[in-house]
Amino acid sequence: MTSPHQPGAAQPPSRPGQGFSPSEAAAPPPGCPAHGMPPQAPAQPDPYAPVKLYGPEFAADPHSVYARLRQFGAVAPVEIAPEVPALLVTDYRAALELLNDDATWSKDSRAWMQTVPADSPVMPMLHWRPNVFYADGPAHVRYRDVIVDSFKLVEPHELRARVHHAADTLIRRFGDRGEADLIAEYARLIPLLMFNSLFGLPDSYSDRLIAAIAGMLEGNSPEEANAANEAYTQYIMELVGAKKAERGPDLTSWFMDHPNGLSDEELIHQIILVMGAGNEPLANLIGNALARMLSDDRYYNTVSGGALTVHDAINEVLWNDPPLTNYSAHFPVRDVFFHGTWVRAGQLVMVSYAAANSQFDTTATHGPGSGSGSHLSWAAGPHACPVKRHALLIAVTAIERLTAWLSDIELVGTPDELTWRNGAFHRALAALPARFTPITPDQAGATPWHNSESRASSSTPPEPTSTAKENASAR
Repeated sequence: MTSPHQPGAAQPPSRPGQGFSPSEAAAPPPGCPAHGMPPQAPAQPDPYAPVKLYGPEFAADPHSVYARLRQFGAVAPVEIAPEVPALLVTDYRAALELLNDDATWSKDSRAWMQTVPADSPVMPMLHWRPNVFYADGPAHVRYRDVIVDSFKLVEPHELRARVHHAADTLIRRFGDRGEADLIAEYARLIPLLMFNSLFGLPDSYSDRLIAAIAGMLEGNSPEEANAANEAYTQYIMELVGAKKAERGPDLTSWFMDHPNGLSDEELIHQIILVMGAGNEPLANLIGNALARMLSDDRYYNTVSGGALTVHDAINEVLWNDPPLTNYSAHFPVRDVFFHGTWVRAGQLVMVSYAAANSQFDTTATHGPGSGSGSHLSWAAGPHACPVKRHALLIAVTAIERLTAWLSDIELVGTPDELTWRNGAFHRALAALPARFTPITPDQAGATPWHNSESRASSSTPPEPTSTAKENASAR
């Protein structure tokens, strides 16, 4: 069968105002009594029109949109921003095939960028840079080895201690109020505190990084966004400058000293990638899991022995509400007939992790026992997330630390009142209001104010960075 969006397939009639002729322009208006014409039937929606992956409808109920997209087959036409079309893979097997075929599909977006307005809101997510996201072949392996080998030097117990310190720092800020927005005041900030520490800057720099990232994500005007971008650039330059002057037991120094020999430009872009790619998905994973725990009776009073655990909540989120729902941008190196659809060389094709995950049973709630390794939320193939174990450890520890200090925390309002941020790429709550019994510095027993052992240690891995690659497995 010919796909409706294949080249050469029958196309729907031209829409009003598209390619009209002078005779059409002179035609009488529909239903005009002077010409004795009956009223014209209302225009029918174009069945082949791209489906919008933005706006309030999609943010409120993306799975209904994915169900509609499946009517196109394994690949559906979508619009990820005004006037920015793409094809979206919604089929699980087709997604796996694409993600594992780096001979047909490239990650290089430079040719595609010439077809999109430079100020498009999706450009920050798809703009080519010399980093592991947008590289193919040997360049991709070279960048990926730097990231994987360097993160291997972060010991799990050291990472957990850093999460404890970051969590305690944030809980001190709102613990005595008895209420908090767990998105703005916790989930979004934990990753930034962690990255500031892991890349080697003292806590005094954390608020600068937080303000810069928040400004880029939430800037109310181009001027605010530009100012935030400049602040972020300045932060990165100071970080690199500090580590060039004096190395330390941190990711920046390990990136610099890796035998793959990154240039200054490559170094900066790997840092920007890890911070950016790590921040938004990790914040959403923490926030979405907390929302599920506070909204579902199966997690009620989990800290005191609830039926399900933090790991269960995170697994359910990765199946049902992946923090990054649609991404894995690819561009075919040649025209290709892919699962019933012709795709032009250089055309943007993305994978919907959420749609692929829910394909097997769109009415089921995947959770414990559904197979934590089967979902596509970490992508797959050569471009799968290189540090998913670290991300999981951070998310689990951050949630466990919060619920340990605030054991009676509960949602303010009902789950139906929660709202989701607009956007084609992420599944992210706008806010998560919660209340709890206040904790204060002078109350009896341990509190975050007195928990000095939570401060991250400065221990250095025994092996020098230059030898890390020797023991790394081939990628």
